[in-house]
Amino acid sequence: MTGHTITQDSADTVTGTVATAVESVDTAVGTSVTPGRAARELGVKRGEFELAVLLGHVRTISDSAGGRRRVTHEEIERVRAGKGFPEAWLERVRAVGNTEGAALMGISTARFTRLSRAGFIVPVKVYLNRYRAVVWLYLAEELKRFAEAEAHAGLLTGRAPAPIRAQLDAGIDRRARNWRGRQAGALLRQSDDPWERAAIVAALLDPVQIAEIIKDPYERAYMRRLMPEAFGQGTSETPAGRIVQKIMTADDPDEIRWLRAHLTIGLSQARGQRPAPRPAPKSESHPMQTVPTAPETAPAPRRDLEAEPSPHSASLREASAAVLSDDDGDGDGAGRAPEPRGLLKWMRRRGA
Repeated sequence: MTGHTITQDSADTVTGTVATAVESVDTAVGTSVTPGRAARELGVKRGEFELAVLLGHVRTISDSAGGRRRVTHEEIERVRAGKGFPEAWLERVRAVGNTEGAALMGISTARFTRLSRAGFIVPVKVYLNRYRAVVWLYLAEELKRFAEAEAHAGLLTGRAPAPIRAQLDAGIDRRARNWRGRQAGALLRQSDDPWERAAIVAALLDPVQIAEIIKDPYERAYMRRLMPEAFGQGTSETPAGRIVQKIMTADDPDEIRWLRAHLTIGLSQARGQRPAPRPAPKSESHPMQTVPTAPETAPAPRRDLEAEPSPHSASLREASAAVLSDDDGDGDGAGRAPEPRGLLKWMRRRGA
């Protein structure tokens, strides 16, 4: 029998490789949990936990199966055993809005907003309220430190410097850009995987610019799978989703140039370490399967062809000879199929 075969040694090798990969995935999953599960085990809100991860207060690991990041049981125990948990831990991740933030700094809400728009105060979180208005949140701990610094005393009282007033009068608003930069920086510090790092940068660019840099559709698909999760407030097809997408996407020319350059470099590093996954060729889809082919044997002879010649055999041979004899007289017809006129002549002679 012919066909594609695999020896026992190669089959054992493939089986052992698959078993090792499955075992490593099971080990990673068995010793870690999802961020949502980790937040429940610590008894904190999901938003508080995600902010703690962003700020580096909780360490995460990459999912070996290519999914979202996970939290080990050891890390959960480390956080739980921290001094003053959970009160002190929650204070470190407490986020406040404009009104409460202005009160912490001892300034008016209007001045607080102007400082934020000018980029002196960087938001740590953003969400849409029920009226689809953008709400920026700031770390209470950072606001207190900002207000206590002597270098910022001139920004908290009196008139702002003329350059800052000119920028604010021109409509400058650096909140979204500063928030994107803070998010990207925190996520990049958490990951050491080149493809995941490149996906973090790509998440801040619009799809058209991503397609200009990443030509391979399989690489783009892999990037989309590794991109950090959005806010979960709808897709870009909904009004809320379009607002969120606008906040998440870079729109400043300098920011776009920096992201494109960073993505190009990161993509080159990722390709150098390993290629993006892509579908296996059809011939390799089932390497363990043996596909037999039919043996090359001659077909069994038909019994009716072995029978004695019929009484009309002589007449048929005579007809064939007559057809060929009619074509032999035409030199131009050599090598061509005989025309039916010879057969008609023979039939007329037989019927005469």
